[in-house]
This record gives sequence, structure tokens and C-alpha cells, in this order.
Amino acid sequence: MRILVDADACPVKDEIYRVAFRHEVAVTIVSNQRIRIPDHPLVSRVVVDDGFDAADDWIAEHGDGGAVVVTADILLADRCLKAGASVLAPTGKPFTTSSIGAAVASRAIMADLRAGGDVIGGPAPFAKADRSRFLSALDEVLVRLKRG
Repeated sequence: MRILVDADACPVKDEIYRVAFRHEVAVTIVSNQRIRIPDHPLVSRVVVDDGFDAADDWIAEHGDGGAVVVTADILLADRCLKAGASVLAPTGKPFTTSSIGAAVASRAIMADLRAGGDVIGGPAPFAKADRSRFLSALDEVLVRLKRG
């Protein structure tokens, strides 16, 4: 069991470390640039090249049934779910096989609107409640995976 983090813009890295240390679960921080990580045997870092979706590709290749993937990227979440991984957004919202289709479709609609010149808002600002929800959701996923 391990946690794979799409780390370049992840706002909950400290929370991930805290929960992972408590459950004694390895964490891999994946990014396009060197990110500081705690000096701890459970934490490792993978720095990929600057290629388009290089971090996503690495995570998707390593995200299987024993992995929890933390990402806000809907397309990466879809790829990881298909590989059997559990996937959480940094807000604590789980991506599931039953919810990912709607999320991918909404993403496509928003991309079409933006491409057409429509000015639309982005996601809500990250809030304290999101951080709390994430901590609870990550803990719940790890407990579920430990139980098998």
C-alpha cells in the first residue's frame, strides 16, 4: 500500500505526510520540479521531465489496486481508477468509477466553453473545510485498504 501524490500544485502535502506516518504507509511525491520533502524513510520523491503529462503518466503507470492517488486532475483520476487505484481530490472528494464519467464530461464541457471564448469561473478557493475533509477521507481510504 502506498500514496502517490500529483504534487506540483497539491495543497495538502503536509496532511498526507501526517496521515501516512500514522498508518505507516509509503508516500511518493511526483512532480516536474524538485519539491522539498520530509527526511523520513516513508517519503520518496520522483522528479519527471518537463514533458506534457509526464508526472501524470508516471502516476498512472504506478497506480494500481494498492495505491491511493491524490490529484485534482480529472483525466489522471480516470486513468488511475481504471488501473484499480483509489483516488482522492485534495478537497477530500473521492473519485469513483460511478462518479468519474460525469466529472470527465463536465470537464469537457467547460473546456469547450473556454475555447469558445466564454468567461467562466474556476473551482472554489481551497478552504479550511476542504483540508479537514481531506484528512478524514484519506484516513478512511487507508483503513479500508488495510482491511482488504
